[in-house]
Amino acid sequence: MNTEFTELREALQERLGVIADHELRARDPRAHLERLKAAASRLDTAIARVRPNCDPQLRHFLDRQSYVKALAWLESHRAKRTDHR
Repeated sequence: MNTEFTELREALQERLGVIADHELRARDPRAHLERLKAAASRLDTAIARVRPNCDPQLRHFLDRQSYVKALAWLESHRAKRTDHR
């Protein structure tokens, strides 16, 4: 998987991780919001980089903010590339 798609996968994981961090949200809502903003910004940048070379199904997931599905798509295609090496 090329660098742009690796960056996208990592940005998706980060954003989903921040969303799932209920402990931080309960303990320090402001810090949680700032982390969420930073993760969203990183994700927006990563999406913009892959958009020109993006598979239509992946683009569909990203356009609809179906980030769990987008991450699953990236993981499955990474596994397929690994299997064919």
